[in-house]
Amino acid sequence: MDEYGNDIITVVDDDGTEYQFEELDRIETEDGSRYVALIPYYENPEDMLDDDGELIILRVIEGEEESTLEPIEDDDEFNEIASVFEERLSELYEIESDGEPADE
Repeated sequence: MDEYGNDIITVVDDDGTEYQFEELDRIETEDGSRYVALIPYYENPEDMLDDDGELIILRVIEGEEESTLEPIEDDDEFNEIASVFEERLSELYEIESDGEPADE
């Protein structure tokens, strides 16, 4: 990956299955919580045609040796963080909210 390439991360689930994602953005809140916005990454561009392009938002948990990602269980917290990402990413991507295209 070159210096200006996409940030591709590999996530391993509890069963040992690996998934690749492109990191679109990351934020840190005033209380120090960290979050990332990801989309599935495909080496073959044709595979992207079958993907729905859903934005995946996860909380970053810093460990001593490595970071882990976990889903945001609290609906209010998720909605607040999703809103921040949608606002930040709307300049670069067409974002749909609740199945409706974003206003332009």
